[in-house]
Amino acid sequence: MVKGLYTAFTGMVNEQNRMDVMTNNLANATTTGYKKEGTTSQSFDTVLAYRINDLSTGMNVSTRIGSNSPGVKIGENYVDHSQGSFKSTGNNFDLAIGGEGFFNVEFTSKSGEKSVKYTRDGNFTLNVDGYMVTQDGDYVLGDDNQYIKLNTALDATIDENGNIWQEGNLVSKIKLSDFEDYDYLVRYGENYFEAVEGATPIDTQATVNSGYLEQSNISVVTEMVNMIA
Repeated sequence: MVKGLYTAFTGMVNEQNRMDVMTNNLANATTTGYKKEGTTSQSFDTVLAYRINDLSTGMNVSTRIGSNSPGVKIGENYVDHSQGSFKSTGNNFDLAIGGEGFFNVEFTSKSGEKSVKYTRDGNFTLNVDGYMVTQDGDYVLGDDNQYIKLNTALDATIDENGNIWQEGNLVSKIKLSDFEDYDYLVRYGENYFEAVEGATPIDTQATVNSGYLEQSNISVVTEMVNMIA
């Protein structure tokens, strides 16, 4: 009886983790550039069961009575980095990456520490000083790892290489980064990813599509079906 209850308990914990992941996906179904999460499960290693100190077999005698499967355990959660569909906005500062890669953003923590984060969310704008920033005010970085500053009085165009032009002059270039193995990227929050120790940067052939935003790669129907199941 105890073994049965424990097995049922491990199944409930595993399903709770799956439910948490699915509800988070659904909550971000309309988040620009959001990447779907998934989860895996594993079975506990089968252990051998023994009868010990049983008077019917004699004291200090252990008798093997079979194998015991303790149930299921939570495996690893993972991120699906497949590209989402593009939505046309007509805004030159709305950018979508075609291919593999990430925008570079300087993130400032509440304690004032600055660090580079990576995102597929290209919903950018210009602040009052002419700097290109995210909707949360974090600075978008150029190819020289510096802030991108434009003249707010002039129109700007951005080509597929990420070059920013004003009145025919090259003003800056948006930096794109990619990594050899996305297992070394972890979610940071604010729709950002953070590179951890072991992340290897590589060149990217991705394109920048001005006037578009990448939608999340979540299928609401699939997540709802999985939730019901």
